[in-house]
Amino acid sequence: MKRTTIRPENVHQAALLRLLRDGGRSRAELGDVVDLSRSKLNVELDRLVELGLAEPDGLAASRGGRRSGRVRLSQSTRFAGIDVGATSIDVAVTDGELKVLGHLSEPCDIREGPAAVLDRAIDLLGKLRRDGLYDDLTGAGIGVPGPVSFAEGVPVVPPIMPGWDRYPVRETIGQALCCPAMVDNDVNIMALGELHTGLARSVGDFLLVKIGTGIGCGIVVDGKIYRGVSGSAGDIGHIRVDDLGPVCSCGNSGCLEAYFGGAALAREAVEVARSGGSPYLAERLAAAGTLTAEDVGAAAAQGDPGAIGLIRDGGRRVGQVLASLVSFFNPGLVIIAGGVAKLGHVLLAEIRSVVYRRSLPLATGNLPIVLSELGETAGVIGATRLISDHVYSAN
Repeated sequence: MKRTTIRPENVHQAALLRLLRDGGRSRAELGDVVDLSRSKLNVELDRLVELGLAEPDGLAASRGGRRSGRVRLSQSTRFAGIDVGATSIDVAVTDGELKVLGHLSEPCDIREGPAAVLDRAIDLLGKLRRDGLYDDLTGAGIGVPGPVSFAEGVPVVPPIMPGWDRYPVRETIGQALCCPAMVDNDVNIMALGELHTGLARSVGDFLLVKIGTGIGCGIVVDGKIYRGVSGSAGDIGHIRVDDLGPVCSCGNSGCLEAYFGGAALAREAVEVARSGGSPYLAERLAAAGTLTAEDVGAAAAQGDPGAIGLIRDGGRRVGQVLASLVSFFNPGLVIIAGGVAKLGHVLLAEIRSVVYRRSLPLATGNLPIVLSELGETAGVIGATRLISDHVYSAN
């Protein structure tokens, strides 16, 4: 049976909880940033303490008069973040301020199906519970590598997730963990992670491009995820870049993802190795029988010209798509993330070169294009940000 989570009773309490999510503050400091009278502010804060959502935190330094009492979120608050990728799964438990208390990661094939993958996620969270990181969860956020109907909490015809179409992910996780749950596309939760504690913390409008097994884009407008009418906004991996290109997992030909997703890069690496264009990759292929994007990165780090050529070609195609997005959206920041993004600065330099050359100067004059610094924690932090936005709301 699902445990009932205590929620704020009105929009004022919800706004205060979201402010406290960034760290404890004095009542006077909160009064500086919310549009409430001092008496009304104190009433709402006292009520949050009564509800167990917040707690006193001593006295603040004097600002010239009587010292103001500090308030912080309840120290018993715990959120779970689940980031399901095509080839791995990450889980984490955070406190109310979304500080990671424990994080586990392991390989996991999305093609095993929703029951097996979600059971594994629940098992990993069970390990963190047995380690004493939580007794009960306030909420759980989940990211999956495919299109999601956000309102329904289900994946919809996800190209690289056989067996997941319309599977009740939100309901399954919520019932298993006895708490509210929310599910979104994995790129969107990574963007939320960057917004909360990453490079985009002070940027209201930005794009996060994830290059992994698939390619997607998280769109943040005025500090909020833009999902589109049905939840498919940002699916840039299926923008066609060549009418005569290879067949994509979505069934169309010439998609960006068919050229530079993780599987596509591995395929191209095998061709380069067999054609004699890369001694390093040829040696690796002979030893392992297969190649991965990580092999391409290792070869490039050794100065292998074939591997560097593959990265530059992929970066050029990503840059072509991104240049159009930049001219259309005019973001304040572009973050490149995901497993293939670990190819690093060779990839980043090519993407930058194409975007800065092809986009309008007004759009790129002050546009940073950077690699994510959060790594594997971006998704799990973003997942907890997603569910905390829900819990810390009055709806």
